[in-house]
Amino acid sequence: MTEQAPRERYREQVREEIKRHAWAQIAEAGLPALSLTAIAKRMSMTVPALYRYFRGRDELITALIRDAYRSLADTVRAAADSGADLLGLAHVIRDWAKADPQRYFLLYGTPVPGYHAPPDTTAISNEVMEVLVKAGSGSAEPERPTSFHVHLESHREWVEGDAIATSALRRALSFWTRLHGVLSLELAGHFEGMKFDPGLMIDDELAELRA
Repeated sequence: MTEQAPRERYREQVREEIKRHAWAQIAEAGLPALSLTAIAKRMSMTVPALYRYFRGRDELITALIRDAYRSLADTVRAAADSGADLLGLAHVIRDWAKADPQRYFLLYGTPVPGYHAPPDTTAISNEVMEVLVKAGSGSAEPERPTSFHVHLESHREWVEGDAIATSALRRALSFWTRLHGVLSLELAGHFEGMKFDPGLMIDDELAELRA
């Protein structure tokens, strides 16, 4: 046991260093630039030696996605526990995304061709949605449910339990799509030159949602 612990600590240190180099590559040139060969060269390792820590590019991408989702989930939950409402959570998520746009795009950008994330990454992402559903759970059921509202009542497999009102799920989904619509355009630079504040646009979008 005493011999294995230092070995495991060293292994985790090397894995963390590999991930740091991977994030640096992604930040510089995007996910398509991710190269295990380049990371191995930067670390003065052979590629086969690096494969002892990550069996391939997909496994490394999975580790990065897990870390990113965990960071976002912990950030959102901490904000909610401190009393943030949906509007407050929107700006918390925006600040998190702006702090590292490539990390955001790894989660919510164009899917990596041929890559399929394992189920546990979905479980972590669902933690974020659980917080948003709870934050929007005070809304009343609509007097005249829309077609999507009715459809959603029989497509609730992604949320645990039946006690949560369908209106809360609908509000969380509306929040999610409106926020990410603005965020994705902002981080991709599509608002540059328009000279308006995307943060105020988010406020307006969510004000309409509350109304």
